[in-house]
Amino acid sequence: MQCYKNAEKVKQIELLDRAFHYGDGCFTTARVCNGVIELESLHIARLHLGCERLLLSADLSYIQQTIELFKQDHVNLNGTMKIVVSRGEGQRGYSLPTQPADVWVFFYPQALEALTYSEIDSGVLQLAMGLNMPQLVGVKSLNRLEQVLLKREAEQQGWLEALVTDVQGSVVEGVSSNCFILINDRWISPELRYNGVHGVMRAEILARMQQQGIACELRMVDMEEISRFQSVFFCNALSPMKIAKSLNRQHLDVQPCIDLFYHLQLNQMQ
Repeated sequence: MQCYKNAEKVKQIELLDRAFHYGDGCFTTARVCNGVIELESLHIARLHLGCERLLLSADLSYIQQTIELFKQDHVNLNGTMKIVVSRGEGQRGYSLPTQPADVWVFFYPQALEALTYSEIDSGVLQLAMGLNMPQLVGVKSLNRLEQVLLKREAEQQGWLEALVTDVQGSVVEGVSSNCFILINDRWISPELRYNGVHGVMRAEILARMQQQGIACELRMVDMEEISRFQSVFFCNALSPMKIAKSLNRQHLDVQPCIDLFYHLQLNQMQ
């Protein structure tokens, strides 16, 4: 792993950094192929949204500066990049410091596999998500305690990914993914009105569906509808499609997901 802060290589974090004390910041995680961030414009838009909602003043040009520094050390820059915007150092208390936020780039080099789909067993978790402050809905903040606990339950069930509902009984997303659901031969993605993360792969898939004339409804999905699910898949920036071949041990049809994967050419990302 390599780490850069504001385009300067570092090996440690300051003791008073608010990312550590309060989770005060936002982040995004992306695939990097040959020095190019896949879905870069969507990742940058996500960070801009997070900075706007969290009142962070950050110079995101540090990201490209860091990419150029990486290229000096790597002929083929492939792997996973996590970009963290932290409020930076501050004194005790919640009051905001006045200096600009810090842009951290963590790079994990690895040989990337081709983008493809996978088939997994899945289910619906018992733990439920809460409802967020409206200003925080959709933001991928550094506060991920819900996902930490949800991931633990999914692992105990032996599921790589699982559906998560909220305290009102609505399906929200996966533990670390967004989801798409086929009901009555129509694709639906949960609206994310009160919680959830507005994922970059979800946005890309929705855009490609619109371009191809494939209808996808964004609406609240109630738990009572689960018995009518025909197909389900999960998506995030590192994996375009994890298809649930079963949900709570009930068989699901994987073919509509596979057909959609190839129709939208999700094995190709810009």
